[in-house]
Amino acid sequence: MLLWAWKRPVESGTRVTIAVLPFDNLNRDAEIDYLASGLTEDTIVSLGRIDPERVSVIGRTSIIVYRGTTKSLAEIGRELGADYLVESSLRAESSHLRITARLVRVRDQVQVWSDSFDRNASSILGLQQEISSIAEQVRTRLSPERQRTLARRHTQNAEAYDAFLRGRHFLNQRTPDAIQRAIESFQRATILDPTYALAWANLAMAYGSSPLNSDVDPRRVSPQVREAAVRAVAANPDLAEAQHALGHVDWAFEWDWPAAEAAFRRATELDPSYSLVHLILAHLLSQTGRHAEAEPFMRRARELDPLDPLSYALSSQVAFQASDYAAALQHANRAIALDQEFWIGHQMRGQALEQLGDDDLALKALSTAARLSGQNSKPISLTGYILGRSGRTAEARDVLGALQMASRQRYVPPYALGLVQAGLGDADAAFQSLDRAYVVRDVHLMFLTVDVKWNRYRTDPRFGDLLARCGFTTIDRRPGKAIER
Repeated sequence: MLLWAWKRPVESGTRVTIAVLPFDNLNRDAEIDYLASGLTEDTIVSLGRIDPERVSVIGRTSIIVYRGTTKSLAEIGRELGADYLVESSLRAESSHLRITARLVRVRDQVQVWSDSFDRNASSILGLQQEISSIAEQVRTRLSPERQRTLARRHTQNAEAYDAFLRGRHFLNQRTPDAIQRAIESFQRATILDPTYALAWANLAMAYGSSPLNSDVDPRRVSPQVREAAVRAVAANPDLAEAQHALGHVDWAFEWDWPAAEAAFRRATELDPSYSLVHLILAHLLSQTGRHAEAEPFMRRARELDPLDPLSYALSSQVAFQASDYAAALQHANRAIALDQEFWIGHQMRGQALEQLGDDDLALKALSTAARLSGQNSKPISLTGYILGRSGRTAEARDVLGALQMASRQRYVPPYALGLVQAGLGDADAAFQSLDRAYVVRDVHLMFLTVDVKWNRYRTDPRFGDLLARCGFTTIDRRPGKAIER
């Protein structure tokens, strides 16, 4: 019956959009929240690989806001632009788990498929395999190669699968403490099954995101990121997440951008519904000056996960790098509207406002970003840059002094110091900081290629020398393209 549900609207090249609503934990037991979250995510991924040319699946971040909602299915469908909704519940009864799932057509609320599954609580791996039968109903649309990829996605070790689900639950929380718990869970999964590619890939991403999001010294995590990514690809080179992890290493840590682009593109081919890799590929293309080429990938990421604030925050960054500051501000405002506590949205808003000439509002946005991020170096250093560039020298030097003092107690990216010094017009000090950033492989150096804030230094031979040492593609940024103040 489920197969019939897709056949009708897919005719004549029509694209069908499906949203998998969060599994309802009927026990209201926090101890199995991770299982409900994991099954939701697995169902999204399985459905996303049915027929990528004609079936589009809304990303996890956009549907998570509907957990516990009182909105009707019709309302949810309209808000997400979905043709079909998958609604499921999870109940634990004694030593058994029961899953009930149904497929609902949004336009007329017709239930076109439903089923229930029972498993012993100790056999959650079998439960995952049964719930994937939602995708199995349309297996005839899959190529044999894509079927094998789905079959190899997860481990056959139930304990490893459970550890992986716990890790994903923590990773999605995006806090430093939760990231550490995610790392521990993924490590346990890989110990239990050393060939578990998906766990290795997620371990790499848990380690790899920390230098950008949490000011972690890249030298501290680089070996772990590289090892985990290599292990993921060795275990399953046809796993999109494994290619994404390997590309992240080449992009952020080893600065081999051609290799990173190849891995990211491979990941989008393996899983066209994987929104995050579309975002990062667009970011990389933009950093090499290929802004028009980046836009379709960024737009596709927003379509795949329309309520994800990260999609709009990174859209703001890519628009900023293309010198479209009005669009950068628009995307940043949308990110904040989706999540007022999302510090990167406020960071992007401040960055755009500075280039649009509103320093006061920019500084206000950056103050909010610094507070929400736990004093991340990015909003603080941009604050110092704006103060220095606008002639508020004493205040800028106070910011610089605070960063220098903090660097005696913990890792502070040298790039942050260099940015404030650049705002102050102290070229020699700025290049000394950038040289230190090169030595420690500061991931923030990747922004040098297209960031307008460095335009006044691009004719300095030291700048070109630094880009060459990093191996970045040199971008021709004409001064007239930027707002000089």
